[in-house]
This record gives sequence, C-alpha cells and structure tokens, in this order.
Amino acid sequence: MGDYEQIRADALVLYNTFSTIDCPALGQKVSFTSEGFNHLIYSAPTKMRDKRAQILRFDMLEKAKFILETSTTFQEYDEEIINKRVSRNGRWIPMNVVTRCWGFVAVIRKFRVKVVVTQEGNGGIKFLSVAPAWFTKQYRNIKIIFTILLWHIQK
Repeated sequence: MGDYEQIRADALVLYNTFSTIDCPALGQKVSFTSEGFNHLIYSAPTKMRDKRAQILRFDMLEKAKFILETSTTFQEYDEEIINKRVSRNGRWIPMNVVTRCWGFVAVIRKFRVKVVVTQEGNGGIKFLSVAPAWFTKQYRNIKIIFTILLWHIQK
C-alpha cells in the first residue's frame, strides 16, 4: 500500500487519455468524466473505498474501455426518476430527472468485469464505474438455477 499514491496518479493519467469513446452497443459516445474517476475512489460523497478495492478498479480501467469500445450489447438496463437539485438560471431548484444506467458484463482473460455507464435526462452518457462482477443479484441466480433444472429434467 506504500505506493498507493503513485498507482492512483498513474491511473488518473491513463483515465484522462480516454476522454470520449464510441460505444457500438449504445450507438453513442461515452465520456470519461471526473465524476467517474471519483466514483472509483469514493462509494459515497464522503466515504472513501478501501485502498485495495480502489487499486483493483484502477487495474480494470483498460478492460472497461475495451468492453465499451467492442461490446455490441449490454446485459443490464435500469431507468428511474429521481428528484435532484439542478441549476436553472443561476438558481438551484429540485426537479424530477430520468436516470438511465447500462451494465456491460464481460469475461476478459478469465476475469469477469462489469462496467456501468449512466445518463441523466437528455445529457450525454458517462462512464460511472468498473468492478469485478463476482456477484449477481439473487433473482438472476434463481432464474439460472431454474433454467438448469428444467434442462436436466428434459434430458
């Protein structure tokens, strides 16, 4: 952990080279903003992630870029309306905003990686996070197990 600061600085330099990329799955450009890099470091506005978890995410940045550039489909999609303070004519007012999130899951060199991009309202699509995809949601596990059971029963 002694060289954490150097690893973080190197990751930031790499991250800044990404800028925007074309994503065939979405048919649009994805921007790599400071918000995305901050999300690799913080899990909440004032809660820093464990340094080992940060380093793991930094190591997956090139994989995330590769997934977004080459993937032709996304595996997850979520859309919700959130109430958020937005700036209008120099004033901050609460508004309902449609937020969309896409999840891309891929296996690269026997390592399962999940990349999340997001869009608020009619704004641009932005990279939000990359993480090892070790876990899946329970309902998916149940669905997979059920499908496997049906397959075995039919044999």
